[in-house]
Amino acid sequence: MPTLPVYNMDGEQTGEISLNDSVFSVKVNEPLLHQAVLMQQASKRLGTAKAKTRSEVRGGGRKPWRQKGTGRARHGSRRSPLWTGGGIVFPPTPRDYKFKMPKKAMRLALKSALSAKVKSGELIILEKLEFAEPKTKAMVKVLDNLKIGDQKALFVQAEADENVVKSARNIPGISAMKSDGLNVYDILFHDQLVLTKEAVGRIEEALA
Repeated sequence: MPTLPVYNMDGEQTGEISLNDSVFSVKVNEPLLHQAVLMQQASKRLGTAKAKTRSEVRGGGRKPWRQKGTGRARHGSRRSPLWTGGGIVFPPTPRDYKFKMPKKAMRLALKSALSAKVKSGELIILEKLEFAEPKTKAMVKVLDNLKIGDQKALFVQAEADENVVKSARNIPGISAMKSDGLNVYDILFHDQLVLTKEAVGRIEEALA
């Protein structure tokens, strides 16, 4: 059972927390992590690329010239893909790139991502994270206190806190979200994962 120190917003250690083995200490399944990231990226694709086939382009109602006797190649329509302005062979068409993973596979991928952060020493536990008002300077001070520096960091709370979100959104590489929205891509994208104690409880409750 991994045990990590708990810090306050001033960067001082206030205690320790024991993490659930079944969530934060599983074998990292890299193929599942890869599949989960692909799934999230695919869901963001618009799939709006479109080109016209020969049945959709304008013109081509009559034969360009007679079949024989002109010395030119035989053609039946100006809409042929051989002609400039003609249709496209096998063109891109609007499509949905989304695909789904089994729920058990997604849960295991999320556990693998969390366990990878623990093993690499990139998980920080905070006693709490709250601001009286949205203030970027306050978030910058917390980053300095936790020695995160210029690294990308993801702050996760049990409940969405607008003051925290607004304080973080103007800092490049810094994001904040509630535990319900935690996903594999965001965990792996950020160098540091910062969880509040309450968020840890919610995550363990959901995944254990």
